[in-house]
Amino acid sequence: MANNKLDFKIKIYSDGADIRDMREAAKNDFLSGFTTNPSLMKKAGVKDYLTFAKEVVKEFPDYSISFEVFSNDHDTMLKEAELLHSLGKNVYVKIPIITTEGKSTASIIKYLSEKGVSINVTAIATIDQVKEAVASFAPGTKNIVSIFVGRVADTGTDPTEFVKESVAATKDHPEAQLLWASTREVINIFQAQELGVDIITVPPTIIKKLANVGKSAEKVSLDTVLGFEKDIKASGLKIL
Repeated sequence: MANNKLDFKIKIYSDGADIRDMREAAKNDFLSGFTTNPSLMKKAGVKDYLTFAKEVVKEFPDYSISFEVFSNDHDTMLKEAELLHSLGKNVYVKIPIITTEGKSTASIIKYLSEKGVSINVTAIATIDQVKEAVASFAPGTKNIVSIFVGRVADTGTDPTEFVKESVAATKDHPEAQLLWASTREVINIFQAQELGVDIITVPPTIIKKLANVGKSAEKVSLDTVLGFEKDIKASGLKIL
């Protein structure tokens, strides 16, 4: 069931490529955008990129939507970016901060930004990459800087300082919005909001969990054992 009672200072986007999940997420008043990536498209079983992208843009004209380029070579990335940009004014083109060979894409970002393409610089995991992305944006443009906080945390590193530095690096640049990506838990939304991040993108599974916000610890405990009881009965398993 959609939750329209939550009030966030941070913008919340849904991260995925299943249009049915997108429709469900859009029932929440707090949602204002969508992000996708090649891995999510593969998981969702997307068969035709442009058909999918056009359908999403048509169905959600008032939402920010980020579509990612697939190529790694300079010329093809530019062609893909310009094609994705042409799909709608609400489209942000996702450009990874580096290629699969580890080469910077700053020159590509700069070129596209100067042409008025809204960029979502993705796969960022260091503060130097944040600064490089911000420096590539043309004045007066609208762009997103996506820091992969969850993936940094997956290495066993506390990402808090990285997030704080990223906020500081983007706050005086009106052409850049900072996005917390690779979200793992509901608490990440509140952490990102507290640290001053502009946007957080979360999978549909976490959007659904927002229904638990405000639930008491005692209720969590009771719901847990009730869930165990339900599964015990459904499984048919016995000890004695």
